[in-house]
Amino acid sequence: MYKSVFILGRQPAIGLAELESLLGGVHVEPIGEFAAGSDIAVEQIDFARLGSSVKLGTFLGEVEAKDWRSVQGALSDAALACAEDIAEGKVQLGLSTYGTRTQARQLLGAGLEIKKRLRAHGYSVRLVPNQEPALSSAQVLHNHLCGERGIELLAVQAGRQTILARSVAVQDINAYAARDQGRPKRDAFVGMLPPKLAQTIVNLAMAAADPKLGGVVLDPFCGTGVVLQEASLMGFDIYGSDLAPRMVDFASENLRWLETHAGHVTSHNPEKTYFKLEVGDATTHHWQPVPQFVAGETYLGHPLGSWPVPEKLRTIIGTCNVIIEKFLRNIGAQLPAGTRLCLAVPAWHAPDGTLHHLPLLDQLAQMGYNRISFEHVQARDLVYFRPDQLVARELLVIIRK
Repeated sequence: MYKSVFILGRQPAIGLAELESLLGGVHVEPIGEFAAGSDIAVEQIDFARLGSSVKLGTFLGEVEAKDWRSVQGALSDAALACAEDIAEGKVQLGLSTYGTRTQARQLLGAGLEIKKRLRAHGYSVRLVPNQEPALSSAQVLHNHLCGERGIELLAVQAGRQTILARSVAVQDINAYAARDQGRPKRDAFVGMLPPKLAQTIVNLAMAAADPKLGGVVLDPFCGTGVVLQEASLMGFDIYGSDLAPRMVDFASENLRWLETHAGHVTSHNPEKTYFKLEVGDATTHHWQPVPQFVAGETYLGHPLGSWPVPEKLRTIIGTCNVIIEKFLRNIGAQLPAGTRLCLAVPAWHAPDGTLHHLPLLDQLAQMGYNRISFEHVQARDLVYFRPDQLVARELLVIIRK
């Protein structure tokens, strides 16, 4: 039986893979298309570390039905039970559904009915109105729905059942913005890796590794240092290199800024014991000391403003493939067997929806790597992109043989 429920991000496969990596596949199970359940209690989950889950909830029960009338009745009962644990003061109430056909107006009607019932039991209630079937992270944060007097109830459809949960944590979009936009050095030309995705890359590389036990995380394409930033905030020692001296200087300034500002932008503020940056071509560089983990975003090719003609696309893919293959062969010769890597490599998202992958993905075994298999997702589904993006990021999770 579930103890916790996760609402996954915009690309659920990536969120599932991240949860599997940290919690173990046996402790995670998909719930419909948008959520996952776990037998691990919410108190044991470091939710702030997750980049690809937007909400964490305590499991409340399940309804053996998916019709809205039955679900609404169960939500009403759940709201009353939750309100009994709230101290004096106005209750902040919100409802969110996932995978159902419920409309925002139906949620508003249900919320008003539940509010009326709670008021009949002596509670003062403020309802957060739905503009969509699910409340956004911003709405949950702004209205303190995970606070002492907050109740956000989640209804997630899973086949013929509906899973109910109560939110206890939500993605802190303010903290992400602070450590993304607040960094002194940014470079839009090389692409701005979102801190949430950087967190996920680190988690996929670290798996269940405990930062308290030590471990050096290497980013061989460190750019402005976003991956190193997130690894450092988790408590890992960090080591970065980049071909461009300018990027190494940017990363250094950003990481030193983080040392001063970390307490203001995140709940994590560990004491970092190791921090090294150097200039180096990832296709030929020798890293010392040998890292325990490798996490980063490789060369993605030149930014594309429009979809290229076939000949140009083949050239772009070929160039990226050569650089990344040389890197994998170079670092593979330096890593001990069992070293785990997560690399964001390019994939090209055609206007017709097809994806063009790097040819080297079919040659990993010959290069000395095994691609990690996940229980609940296919490895090739770990592709991060927005609908308007032509160059996607494919998350390649591999282990040195």
